[in-house]
Amino acid sequence: MLIPNLPLANIIDNLQAAGTNTGWNTKQFIDQCIAVTVLFIVLWIWAWKPVRTILEERRKTIEESLANAAKIKQELAEAEATRLSIIQKANEQAAKIIAEAEKSAAAIAEQRAREATRQAEDIIKNAHEASVLDRNRLMEELKRHLGELVIQTTEKVTGKILTADDQARLNSETLRQLGANNN
Repeated sequence: MLIPNLPLANIIDNLQAAGTNTGWNTKQFIDQCIAVTVLFIVLWIWAWKPVRTILEERRKTIEESLANAAKIKQELAEAEATRLSIIQKANEQAAKIIAEAEKSAAAIAEQRAREATRQAEDIIKNAHEASVLDRNRLMEELKRHLGELVIQTTEKVTGKILTADDQARLNSETLRQLGANNN
């Protein structure tokens, strides 16, 4: 509580005396406040802001990588569905041919029945071989895309551009691991 009769000089002297008795130093307090403020501004500009920017860039890179991985999984599932559809159509077609061959066998000689059955087996075999070749081609394409994705992700995460030797090594390692997982 301020006493209204005391002049301002007496109030300041009383505050300084109270500060001296308690160890309070107004000049030191103001200097420390200024130093902390300057330190905060310097850290904000040269430390926290760049670190937050880098972390945000990495978060975006990881989100993009996860989205690409999900897209690749979806494409693989679609390729698998297509492969199964082709096999199903081939089996249906083979079944139709076999049924026709059986009808012909009753009406035609046994030799013609054997020829129709052989043709049906060839169609099934060719359809199976075609589906195996298609699956192998799709798997090789997937491995190549996945290798490229691993190289791109490694470049982004490590922050350095990989040499041709690094890329070849990463690609072969990825393909080796995929091959081990498929078997």
